[in-house]
Order: sequence, then structure tokens, then C-alpha cells
Amino acid sequence: MRAVLDYCTGGTEQKVPAGTLVLHEGSKTGHLFVLLEGRLEVIKGDSVVAVLTEPGAMLGEMSVLLEQPHTATVRAAADSVVYEFDDAAAFLRDQPAMALLIARLLAQRLNVANTYLADLMHQYAGQGNHLSMVGELLQSMINLPPTQVSPGSDRQSDPRI
Repeated sequence: MRAVLDYCTGGTEQKVPAGTLVLHEGSKTGHLFVLLEGRLEVIKGDSVVAVLTEPGAMLGEMSVLLEQPHTATVRAAADSVVYEFDDAAAFLRDQPAMALLIARLLAQRLNVANTYLADLMHQYAGQGNHLSMVGELLQSMINLPPTQVSPGSDRQSDPRI
């Protein structure tokens, strides 16, 4: 993650007091944020799903790349400092090395998710419950055309899966 900090030029350094919302789930800003210091909580619905503390952690990258609304809310759990890129798409076009770092990060996340789902599929094969559908989910993820990507949520399921 720290390698990301080498590319944080052209952004605006922002101080974010504890309790401040950095991103709102469902909004579409086109902004990319990079954590410089502090602690941020990633919130889906009412649940904190991740805590970011490592300098170089990114926020908003999926929304920018997919041209979709943000999939989570991010709140400062402590006083923090972030770099903010207002026109993240232009920034990524100008900084292909940064775009490659993001691609690697997202590929790593996808690999972890696929490995986890494949393990679930193996563990629950033939059990006849909802977990036996994991194979179908993996197959649909692999064959999903990029133009039809939809993140879905607990409240709104993706009808293609």
C-alpha cells in the first residue's frame, strides 16, 4: 500500500476529524482518496466491515473504475489525513502506474474472494442448502461482461446471479 504514496501528486491533502463521513454509500463523486494517516471505518449498511489504518489505503477506487455509486460509507474513526483526487478518472489516465497498482490490489481482493468461495463450494457440495449455489456464483462472476457489472447489496440482489 505504501507504494501508492509515491503517486500522490496533484491531489489535495485534507484533514478529516474523527466522526466525519468521507464517502457516502450510494453517492457518486468521481473522487479517489488515499489514507495518509489515521483510522477510517468502511461501513456497509449498519456494519463496520473494515478498518483502514495503513498509509496508502485507497477509497473510492471501485466507484471510479466502474462509474457506479460508492458501495460503502467511509467514516473517520480517529482524526485522519487523506489525499483527495477530485477527478480520479483523469488522475488514473495520467498515472498509469497508479492504475496498475489499483488493478493489482483489486485482483488480489478478487483472488481472495474466489479462493474463499471455492473453499465453501468444496465444503458444502451436495448439501442441498443455499451454500451449494456457490459454484453457480463463481461461474457467473467469471462470465460477467464488464458492461453489466452491478455490485448489488443485501437490500438489492443482482438478478443475474
